[in-house]
Amino acid sequence: MNTAPALQQFEEIANRYLLELESFSMEQLKRQPSEDEWSLGQMYQHLINSALYMHLRNLEQCLTQSEDPASSAGEKTKEGAAIFDQGGFPPIRIQVPPSPQYTPQQPDSKEQLIEGLNAVIRRMKEVEPMLEKASAQNTAAHPRFGGLHAKEWFLLIEMHYRHHLLQMDRLKKRLESKEIL
Repeated sequence: MNTAPALQQFEEIANRYLLELESFSMEQLKRQPSEDEWSLGQMYQHLINSALYMHLRNLEQCLTQSEDPASSAGEKTKEGAAIFDQGGFPPIRIQVPPSPQYTPQQPDSKEQLIEGLNAVIRRMKEVEPMLEKASAQNTAAHPRFGGLHAKEWFLLIEMHYRHHLLQMDRLKKRLESKEIL
C-alpha cells in the first residue's frame, strides 16, 4: 500500500480548497443554506479539525503503539472495508444531526482557514515517510469504520477531503443562485 500517490492527491485537493477560498467573502463563508446545513466555512473547519484532531491523532497513536495485540482496536467494520475497497466514499450526501460535539464553529477569518489547511498539508508531508514502517497490527478505532491502521488513517484523510468537494460544489451553487436573485 503506497501512500505517496495519496499524499500527492491530497495536496492537489487541499490546494483546490485554498484556491477556492480566495473567491469567497467572509459573509459567503458563514452563510448557511438552511438552519440544519453547514456553511462553507463550517465545512472547511470540519475538514481541518477532523484531520488534525481525529485522523492524524489516531494515525500517530498507531505509529507509537506497542506490538501488543491488546492495544489494538480490532478489525474494520463492513462499512469500513467497503470504503477502502472502493477507494473512497460513495457520492452521496452524508448528514449527521447537528450537535455541539460534531457541528463545527463558524470561522473567525479566512486566515484561520488558510492556516488550518496549511497545517494539515504540513502534517501530512511530515507523517507520510513514517508510514513505510507502520505495523498493520496497530489500529485505532474509527466510530463507523472500526479499527484502522496508520496507513488507512492517512488514506482516509485524502478520501474525506475528496468527498467534501461534492459538498463544496453544492454549497457554491446555492450561493450563486441566491446572488442572482
